[in-house]
Amino acid sequence: MSRAIRAIDSMEILDSRGNPTIRTFVELEDGTVGVASVPSGASTGENEALELRDGDPKRFGGKGVLKAVANVKEVIAPRLKGIDPIRQQEIDQIMIELDSTKFKKNLGANAILSVSMAVCRAAAKSLGLPLYEYIGGCSANRLPVPMLNVLNGGAHADSSVDFQEFMIVPLGAPTFTEAMRYAAETFHALKKILKEKGHATSVGDEGGFAPNTLKSNEEPCELIVEAIEKAGYRPGEDIAIALDPAASSFYKDGKYVLSRSGAGEKTSDEIIEILKDWVSKYPIVSIEDGLGEEDWDGFKKLTQEIGDKIQIVGDDIFVTNTEFIKKGIELGTANSVLIKLNQIGSVSETVEAIRLCREAGWTYVVSHRSGETEDDFIADFTVAMDGRQIKTGSTCRSERLCKYNRLMEIERELGKAARYENPYS
Repeated sequence: MSRAIRAIDSMEILDSRGNPTIRTFVELEDGTVGVASVPSGASTGENEALELRDGDPKRFGGKGVLKAVANVKEVIAPRLKGIDPIRQQEIDQIMIELDSTKFKKNLGANAILSVSMAVCRAAAKSLGLPLYEYIGGCSANRLPVPMLNVLNGGAHADSSVDFQEFMIVPLGAPTFTEAMRYAAETFHALKKILKEKGHATSVGDEGGFAPNTLKSNEEPCELIVEAIEKAGYRPGEDIAIALDPAASSFYKDGKYVLSRSGAGEKTSDEIIEILKDWVSKYPIVSIEDGLGEEDWDGFKKLTQEIGDKIQIVGDDIFVTNTEFIKKGIELGTANSVLIKLNQIGSVSETVEAIRLCREAGWTYVVSHRSGETEDDFIADFTVAMDGRQIKTGSTCRSERLCKYNRLMEIERELGKAARYENPYS
């Protein structure tokens, strides 16, 4: 029986913030159905592919996605009917050409990506292969080291911290499953410490604690080190720290305005000095978006100053777009790229961005978004791409845990072939 695409349908669902997003179903002639749901970001780069919203104030405050749903049903579906789903690049290119804009402003990156992911899933299921093996081949066997958000600030929480994410990285664990145990125990140790110090233990969008009574942007680093030790682990050896200041969110008119913490305005050089000081004091192995997306010179200087010691990751500055990644490689702007499927809007374009990183000798970190769904596509995708690192939130909130639980399943499926290695050594 043919496995050609028989039908494509789509619907509006809710993400983890209670905002609408899109879910798409791709049915093949052999009866196989691939389903995919698309996430949504809060702190977004200016050059991300467009997440199409309805703009109708009477529905979800204008955030409805019925236009994107209609584009899937009325524009994309008729064009893809009858095509073999294993022709992923061709299918993605057809959708890109149907849209015909640089940032997918006609059909919406959310519409295109939902179909791209669902097609990929349908093809894997039809062939009887796990998604990671279908995308990455039979040699895909390395589990990523997770970056787990344990303290939130910035745009992801109503807290007193300007910097957005403080993460733990269980790089010393022998397996992915053990890494999750290290992380969960440290997360609970941190909760106890926060309670003892009189801080709130409510969580932000990505599951990290979001107390609004911390004294400074640096205090989260101190608390995390304390939690690592309280959980019985060695800071820097068993568990390290990763940061995502998301500096674009507080970059205004050439200055970094640290208003939440009351630290005032800082220049690019002053932010770099702060980050250098923290790297010398805490077991930090990675800094993402330490400078704003417009501050290419600052990014380059930070990389020159400490890029030989730690990973300098660009997110908003690169937006998973090969045009900006190429520019960054030529200028030496960073040494790593955050990879988000919905920033660029298709599976094949995301693979191309990763290929560019590999060719340059850069690392890459596959990432979720703050507005997530129960879809665990990026878990398989990270293993398929030999990603070595994944960033998908804390050890609470089910839309985060489903990715980690899927990775533990993959590790179990791989058995003795599974590999888990420190990507920073």
